[in-house]
Amino acid sequence: MKIDGNPDSQKEQLLEVAVFLFLIVPSMVLAFFVIRQGSVGFTFTAVSVMLRDLALVSLIFFFLWRNREPWERVGWNFQDGWREVFLGAALFLPMFWGAGILDQFLQSVGFSAPATPTPSFLQARGGLEIVLASLLVMVVALAEEIIFRGYLLLRFQGLKLPAIWAALLSAFIFSLGHGYEGSSGVVTVGAVGLLLALVYLWRGSLVAPITIHFLQDFIGIVIPALLGSK
Repeated sequence: MKIDGNPDSQKEQLLEVAVFLFLIVPSMVLAFFVIRQGSVGFTFTAVSVMLRDLALVSLIFFFLWRNREPWERVGWNFQDGWREVFLGAALFLPMFWGAGILDQFLQSVGFSAPATPTPSFLQARGGLEIVLASLLVMVVALAEEIIFRGYLLLRFQGLKLPAIWAALLSAFIFSLGHGYEGSSGVVTVGAVGLLLALVYLWRGSLVAPITIHFLQDFIGIVIPALLGSK
């Protein structure tokens, strides 16, 4: 899917995406280096992440409104929605297993492993936190696909980056917030981000990437909480 640049001025697009990246990259880099187990709790983290992501999505839709661009330009396209949901579910399993194999391989060649035990800010305990975790994975899947796949791909291609370089750059930025997963996890998350971008470029809709993202986070956050894992 080729995304034509709009608004017309590349200078305006460059300024817009620079402001947007200034809002998200410093906090993601800080999280990469600073977050340690026990430093924050799950509730605080979940609420903070949801508020941040919803604020950024609101900013994106403001940009679209200001530029008179349709929401479909960031993948907000629900044509054949259920078919896209089923496609995302079908693609999830090979991507999930492939990501696990890649992570194990990277660790075997010297990349650092995720923190053990799981950091407290990723562990939901008790009924209320499990409900919050379920809401979190829904909001994150929806918002982060709009942010990292829909919006950034649109603007990077509007700056005349080829689609593959736009996908690689958005995947790199996506991986920055996952330092707690070790260097193997950061690379694996980047690879998953690239695959999600390619699915989006292929389908022209965020429905399948959102489905994949939701299932990935649901298995990683909600299922362990439901099973009472520590």
